[in-house]
Amino acid sequence: MMNFEGGDSMESVNLDPGQQAYDYRSALSGTSLSGETHPLALSQEDFSLKEAHDPYVNSEEKSSIRNTGVDIAVEPPSYADAIFTPYMGGSGSLQELGGSSRSLYSSNGSVEFITITVNHPQKEQENGSSLVPGANTFFTYLIITQTNMPEYGGTDFTVRRRFRDVVALADRLAEAFRGYFIPPRPDKSIVESQVMHKLEFIEQRRLSLEKYLGRLANHPVLRKSEELRIFLQSQGKLPLTPSIDMASRMLDGAAQLPRQLFGESSVMIPQEASQPAKGGRDLVRLFKEMKQSFTNDWGSAKPLVVEEDKEFLEKKEKLQDLEHELNEASQQAELLVKAQQEDGEVVGELGLALIKLAKFEIEEATQSAQKVHALDLKRIATAAVKASRFYREANAQSVKHLDHLHEYLGMMQAVHAAFYDRSNALLTLQTLLSDLSSMNNRVEKLSAASSKVFGGDKSRNRKIEELKESIKVTTEACELSQKEYDQIKERNRAEFNRFESERQRDFFYMLKGFIHTQVGYAEKIAHVWKKVADEANESPNKALDLPISGSVAIS
Repeated sequence: MMNFEGGDSMESVNLDPGQQAYDYRSALSGTSLSGETHPLALSQEDFSLKEAHDPYVNSEEKSSIRNTGVDIAVEPPSYADAIFTPYMGGSGSLQELGGSSRSLYSSNGSVEFITITVNHPQKEQENGSSLVPGANTFFTYLIITQTNMPEYGGTDFTVRRRFRDVVALADRLAEAFRGYFIPPRPDKSIVESQVMHKLEFIEQRRLSLEKYLGRLANHPVLRKSEELRIFLQSQGKLPLTPSIDMASRMLDGAAQLPRQLFGESSVMIPQEASQPAKGGRDLVRLFKEMKQSFTNDWGSAKPLVVEEDKEFLEKKEKLQDLEHELNEASQQAELLVKAQQEDGEVVGELGLALIKLAKFEIEEATQSAQKVHALDLKRIATAAVKASRFYREANAQSVKHLDHLHEYLGMMQAVHAAFYDRSNALLTLQTLLSDLSSMNNRVEKLSAASSKVFGGDKSRNRKIEELKESIKVTTEACELSQKEYDQIKERNRAEFNRFESERQRDFFYMLKGFIHTQVGYAEKIAHVWKKVADEANESPNKALDLPISGSVAIS
């Protein structure tokens, strides 16, 4: 049951029109609702923004709030008609998905944490000249880390990074942790160079970077990775080498192709041979894997090794269904948020219109009945303005809860990437096994042909020795590829279990928080209108006794 407190003060209202919109897609998720924070609480920064755009707070009210020392972390007194206890969640609740840290227990039972914040964007100039104005400018961001994890060898670190460094970090993690559900990094805007001067773009980029690093810090494996530690600790230029782009890799592969075709560079290092050829450096292997993929799909012969994990295939299918349902739920949540925002705006505009009408009625009043009518309009108008604010505050809280649907929908990209790693590892293993089988068949045929020649065929015998050396390398590569494939399968299994566990927990708190918000603010709004109804029934004769010439101030 919600707890209510009544308030009798009649607030002043600013007639200056304006709107404050909430964008569900760009809303911040994972906002902390600690036990010391009211859901209507505003930070000083939030309040400054709100007082600049809120059409229902006039300059006199702003000044009074600022000068009287009212705690901004509490709902402004003039709107405290009804206060309900916010839903706080439980341990490991909503703040964790989009927050910057999560506490985890180490093997010795101690609580480990890592908190990452991104702030203070700073425009810098890159060395060199460019014909395009502004092409050599970029922004860096101050990244502050606090942790007690022993892997970091310290507690507080501060570095400056640009977006290119984040791209390098994401590429290195994707290469080193194949099979894990690695959170996707923020996209690089196509028109970034054209909008870099816009403050809203810089702020959006800062928030997205903080959320991305927070997700990495929340991952039980990635948070301890050497790559993330270097990114957060190393001063100056990031020592992580960015991945070579696809075009450069293809050029390298094209340069090696003639030697490979003529047998000058046919033997590879086993560690390299066990990795997927999708990078483009080895075009011969790339063509072989493409051929193997085509054979798997259209050929009559069954590959030597196939995906036989029925449990994985079932989970993969369920995740595809989940993605479809998340997409639908996310779209409907966006429609709900927009509809609630419109409701609040319409109610607020109605209140402003009624205030103007009440002013007119009082100024033109010639009979007591007109004055009573004007007072009723004033009460209804003020109630509409208050209700509008509650609509908008409820909508802001709903955004924070429902945005988790969009967050998990975005995480499906990481799930697909992990499953893609698995299919690539299997394709590499199939290709190597096929090559090994082909080379063994060639050795048998050459041996049979050489045995028919008296004393042996030296040319065939030399070719047989070369093939045996290739077979040795390919066999070792097969073993490494099998090990890589098995490791990715195990990572997929562990990540799926973690994903499901966290999703169920986060969805539970998301739904509970959303329901609590809807019920609480519905009761607050009902309380506002009930107060108007009670006032309308209270001694209407008092209003009739007022002199006609009296002016009722409506500010």
